[in-house]
Amino acid sequence: MAVRHRLIRKSPREVWAVLADGTRYADWVVGTSSSYPVRGQWPKVDAAIAYEVRVGFYGFTNETVVRACDEGRELELEAKAGPLGTARIAIELRPWGEDTLVIIDEHPLRGVGGTLHNVGVEALIQLRHRTMLKRLADVCEHGRGRPEPVRAEPKPA
Repeated sequence: MAVRHRLIRKSPREVWAVLADGTRYADWVVGTSSSYPVRGQWPKVDAAIAYEVRVGFYGFTNETVVRACDEGRELELEAKAGPLGTARIAIELRPWGEDTLVIIDEHPLRGVGGTLHNVGVEALIQLRHRTMLKRLADVCEHGRGRPEPVRAEPKPA
């Protein structure tokens, strides 16, 4: 079970605002190139977002479903990865003075991912979480993320 934490220098309310925006997951989730709502009102239970993973010219779309939500405190997700199976991802926010301690706990639930889960896979998940938490901190603390597409202004007639 891969558990990792990071102190983010923003309030839990500000960190939650990022987690509660299903369109922002591609800004901080490693490997995700886009995300968008597909069902329900994110992050309410049973709501889902689709996400795309790009590998070269190929793109794979999968889904993440909210399994539990304690607004402002904890979000439990089930990420579906096609033939690899599914994973449980729990994100907990703890007030830490004026900041937020973010704890991510992930482990495989179903499919090949659960069958092949071992110490090597666990190490890779830990590396992924380190990068993911850094990206989340950057988005929360500095407003970093994917830039909005530039829209051309209509020319006056």
